[in-house]
Amino acid sequence: MGNTLQKLAQNQSEQESPVTESPVTESPDESFTCEICIEPILLPNKKFKNQNLCVHPFCMDCMVKYISVKLEDNVGNIPCPSLSCENFLDPISCRNLVGPQLFVRWSDVLCESSVLGLAHCYCPDRRCSTLILDECGGNAKRSKCPNCKMHFCFQCKLPWHSGFQCEESRELRDRNDVVFGVVAEANKWKRCPQCRHFVELIEGCKIVKCRCGASFCYNCGKRVHRHWCNCDSASVLCIRVIHGFTIIFILLSIFFIFRNLNSISPKK
Repeated sequence: MGNTLQKLAQNQSEQESPVTESPVTESPDESFTCEICIEPILLPNKKFKNQNLCVHPFCMDCMVKYISVKLEDNVGNIPCPSLSCENFLDPISCRNLVGPQLFVRWSDVLCESSVLGLAHCYCPDRRCSTLILDECGGNAKRSKCPNCKMHFCFQCKLPWHSGFQCEESRELRDRNDVVFGVVAEANKWKRCPQCRHFVELIEGCKIVKCRCGASFCYNCGKRVHRHWCNCDSASVLCIRVIHGFTIIFILLSIFFIFRNLNSISPKK
């Protein structure tokens, strides 16, 4: 009680006494020295705060430059610049600090790092360049950009080359070749695996013979040396039956040979 009355009396005497100007002393909470640029910062709102995960004496200008440099190196999970800190910078809390352009770049780097182990590519249209993932288990070929709707080849990352292989699409210069490739793909023509000419099968057996002399399967496009292909289950069954009969014939031949040898051997 006595201490309270004494404090009230002191306050009252301070109010009645004339006010004298005294030098303002800066507390440690108001000013600090940035550990990156080693410059004294007098404004407390210039101090960077990592969503209260960690608070170090870094100014906001240095932190923006630090984040920009990390993003140029494609680092999405940006660590705190303090050597003794193990926290990472929070992109959401830094959104207003870095600005919209740098924040979008940060988001893109994080997205790319999260799908780094997956097959991906970018839309070949330079005006789009959208990141596209392979959702076909590594078998993606003809793909469609979800953003600009452009068709392209996922294997060679070039615009779709109808009727041509990836290595041939790089050599296409004539527009007529592109149009012919579209027609060939629409009619499901196949190319000879030896001379690379297109062949059309109207009817008949799927094993066709090109004018260059090569025989190939019209279904899968693989070259064959006999009149069947492994892509058809019926052909595979036929091959296994023929191999089985061949083995049986060889075994029976050996059996009869030994039997005849035993029958004509001299008797004692």
